[in-house]
Amino acid sequence: MPLTKRQKDILDYVKDFLHRHGYSPTLEEIAKHFSLASLNGVYKHLRALEERGFIRRLSNQSRSIQVLETSLSRQVVLPLLGYIAAGQPVEPVADVEEISVPESFLTRRKNYVLRVRGDSMIDEHIQDGDYVVIEQREEARNGETVIALIDGESSTLKKFYREGNRIRLQPANPDLTPLYVDEAQLQVQGVVVGVMRRY
Repeated sequence: MPLTKRQKDILDYVKDFLHRHGYSPTLEEIAKHFSLASLNGVYKHLRALEERGFIRRLSNQSRSIQVLETSLSRQVVLPLLGYIAAGQPVEPVADVEEISVPESFLTRRKNYVLRVRGDSMIDEHIQDGDYVVIEQREEARNGETVIALIDGESSTLKKFYREGNRIRLQPANPDLTPLYVDEAQLQVQGVVVGVMRRY
């Protein structure tokens, strides 16, 4: 399950604090280190880490954070560049954040993450709210799931098929029809190499 950059930073701080002192930091110490005005903000981040299985906290104790063994060491941080439509094309959004992803998703090219809106790719196990890890490239093979920019204005998530001088952008949902565009109208911006889901 993906972590935000702040959650990963707090987890790294807690692990380092435990290593140096032999006990965990208090909420006040975490808040001071990250210049957070509210202890409630620290609590929310710790609760998220606990729900994702990275830490355990004992109730009614100030230094009770235990770091659990996870595969986080094999995670990397990638830019989260906003949303992509798995439905009708929409204008691309570039609201840059960061998110941790499994290292195994990385390819040799540049990678980034988008969050999915829509249900056109459900038969490819890509649901509304999922995160897709993208390999940035401008070419695609038939059958690959791509980020397609149409007429330089709107982008969509679909399966790519070249048919003569046109491209078929195929949804993976039996209720939806394919989108056909001239090859000159379409620019491939990347190919999906991984999918992550919050529970």
